[in-house]
Amino acid sequence: MSEEDAVPTKEPTAGTQSLERAMALLGCFSEDTRELRVLELCAMTGLNQSTVSRMVAALDRTGYVIQDARTGLYRLGPAAVRLGSVALNSSPIYAASRQISQNLARRTGLGVNLAELSGAQLRYLGNFEGPRAPKSFSMAGRTGPLHATGMGKALLATMGDTEVDAYFEGEVARFTPRTIVDRDDMRTALEEIRTRGFAVELEELAFGRSCIAAAIHDRTRAGIAALSISGPLSAFEEPGSTFDDLARSVIEAADEISIALGFNPATAGSRPAFVAN
Repeated sequence: MSEEDAVPTKEPTAGTQSLERAMALLGCFSEDTRELRVLELCAMTGLNQSTVSRMVAALDRTGYVIQDARTGLYRLGPAAVRLGSVALNSSPIYAASRQISQNLARRTGLGVNLAELSGAQLRYLGNFEGPRAPKSFSMAGRTGPLHATGMGKALLATMGDTEVDAYFEGEVARFTPRTIVDRDDMRTALEEIRTRGFAVELEELAFGRSCIAAAIHDRTRAGIAALSISGPLSAFEEPGSTFDDLARSVIEAADEISIALGFNPATAGSRPAFVAN
């Protein structure tokens, strides 16, 4: 290759570098770090104090962060909320699921969770509260492991052995003594899920919680998302809310969403029907 043909490596322009730094600052905010000081942002990004101060001032002016006048702490602002809302409402899965999920939460009185498959993890699109499973926060945007959640196991059950093996070649964390971290144990669990048509999580991610989940399929029959009914263990044992009734309800809701996304039950092949516990 001649010198004329060579493509020089370009350094980031000043504008691009500023944008990357602004995104890095916004990325510092999370469920665990909702409010931050300038010095904390410096430590988290490696940027100097004058740069961070200048950039958060610009983000404050544009509404992406807000500074508390009393504490001096910064938190995400309304412009960030608006963008998050636009992103969520742009999701075909969320659009097809929202009303169905709300109806299911109202009918069962439990929490209904919706998540899409994102690489090797779940990404929550939303949670819909029932009176027996209230939450003081939104799940949208959070991520979760596949092996330790009902929705994750429902999605693993739609995958082939090669994909599941690849998942278990990575880090598989144990969250409670009930978490399935062994590939052979998961193989047995996934066969049961495929037979029954739904997955169960019983204190595998957190103590005192349980859920029943079913996969959501697209027009290609691929598992792309999942829906779950969740709540405290006691809620699954209350009169009028039998386990089998809840399992049937979540399967029917997931199937309704799948059909809205183009899934054709007539071509589902050997996809299992509900099997009572």
